Parts: sequence; structure tokens; C-alpha cells
Amino acid sequence: MKTLLTLIISWFCAIGVQAIDPVKQYGQLQVKGSQLCDQQGKPVILRGVSLGWHNLWPRFYNKKVVQTLKQDWNCSVVRAAMGILIEDNYLENPTFAMQCMTPVIESAIKNNVYVIIDWHSHRLQTEEAKAFFCQMAKKYGKFPHVIYEIYNEPVEDTWTDLKKYATEVINEIRKYDPDNIVLVGCPHWDQDIHLVAESPLQGFSNIMYTVHFYAATHGDYLRLRTEEAVKKGIPVFISESGATEASGDGKIDPVSEEQWIEMCERLGISWVCWSISDKNESCSMLLPRATATGPWPDDVIKEYGKLVKGLLRKYNK
Repeated sequence: MKTLLTLIISWFCAIGVQAIDPVKQYGQLQVKGSQLCDQQGKPVILRGVSLGWHNLWPRFYNKKVVQTLKQDWNCSVVRAAMGILIEDNYLENPTFAMQCMTPVIESAIKNNVYVIIDWHSHRLQTEEAKAFFCQMAKKYGKFPHVIYEIYNEPVEDTWTDLKKYATEVINEIRKYDPDNIVLVGCPHWDQDIHLVAESPLQGFSNIMYTVHFYAATHGDYLRLRTEEAVKKGIPVFISESGATEASGDGKIDPVSEEQWIEMCERLGISWVCWSISDKNESCSMLLPRATATGPWPDDVIKEYGKLVKGLLRKYNK
């Protein structure tokens, strides 16, 4: 009887997991106007979390974390933030970087969630990025699970320079992957989306532009700027966000966070929260004693992590 009961529970769990497989549900993503859509052209909102820098929190870069984020946190997308700066980064140690990135990407593919391959940098490195995304497109371009984020957060770069950079990198990706979504950053920590709206890239399909917010710092002005860009036809993807101050630390503002999420839901904007890490700061979701793989009980999930998990369970049904 106990064995039979176990089999029945497992069967129902399998059905539950099958029913919420995002890639099986949505298939090959595409952009229509300002909206991310599924393979049938119906609007889609992806919701998920970002891992922290691979070179700072490599212990979370494993296949079981992806399973935990899908099955326990209800993520439909996971972002793998490959560090291009700080010590032991991709440019200094590409072998180690790929030892971190590969299991996350391939576990996302196996578990049918979308995965953002994020070039996590704050300055232009065009040739290096082209070579990397060429490699990624060759290896993973056949999978509809993959989204390319070609530049995390530009800081000093002009939109003119970023358009040139994006053109070169996207052209490299499109040699091997004609249709997966490409995310393009905009100036000033991904906040000057109004500059994109004035002069978007031309001649490309299935590209979107990233906006990043930290709710305790970025309020109505950036929400308004983002909404105006969407109304002008700019496809926006929130590839990084937090309920904290822009530093990643300080107070948590759940009211502003909810206002951001409500705007995203109303406008059909996908959103990703930062980050699965165990740093002593407000936007880090886990305590240091959390296991590397999960699932994580509530007593190792910090205040902000509980907020994010609750939002994901609320909206990803």
C-alpha cells in the first residue's frame, strides 16, 4: 500500500511538472511589435530569477539549482550571469566560466525552462563578446530555450556606440541562430530606454531591450519612461531587478516592487529578479548556510528571497 501511494503521488507530481514546462507550453519565442510571444503568436510573460556572478558564487551553478528554481519557485526563466569583470572572470579563466555556465544552460534545456546567457559586464568588449556568442549560438542555437543577453549593464557607453556593438554581436549570433531572442542593453545601467525609443536598431527581428530597476531607488520616473517606450513599440525585457536600493543593499521597498510588477503584468513585460547568492546584502536571496543545490527551506531564504518566491508563485501559475 505504501509503495502504491508513493507511485500515485509521484505520478501526480510528474503531471504537475509536465503541465508547467514553459518551453513545452510556449515553444519558440518571437517578438511581435512590443510584445514577447509564443510560437503561435500569443503574448507571453517570462518570470524568474538570476544567479549571481558565476565567478563570485560558482557553487550555485549546478543542474539541481535549475530544478529547484523551476519546481519549487515556479520560475519559467533562469538567468546565468557570466562575470566579465572582477577576479577569475570569463576573460581571465574561460574554462572555469564554462564549467559553471554549461550545467545551468543544459539543465534548463533538460527541464524545459528558458535560460538567459548573460554577458555580465559594464564595459564594451566587442571582439570578445562576438567570439563568445558565436560559440554559444553554434552550440545551443538549435534549442528554443536559449536567450542571449549580449551586454548586462552599460554605464558610460553612448547609445550610438551600443548600437554599433549590438549590430556586430547580433550579426555573429544570426550566422548560426536565426531566431532565438537577443536582449540588448541601453545606456546608464539599463535605464535610458527613452534613447532606444528615439532610435531603435533597424533590420533585426526577435530582439528586445533591457531595463533594470531596483525598486527602493527607481520609482515612478523610470516606470513612466519604460511605459512610454513600450507604447512607442519598443519591446522591453526586465532582465534584472530588485526590491532594494540600486546598490543591491539597503532597505527593501515591497510597495514599489509591487508597483513595478503590476506594471510589467499590465504591459506584458517579462521580469527577472536578482539574485541567487549568499552575500551579506539585501538583494542576495539566500543565507550562507543554504545548500548549493536546494530546495531551500524558508529559514535559509532571506526576506527579499521570500518576497520574490511569493511573487513567482503568485504570477507563474
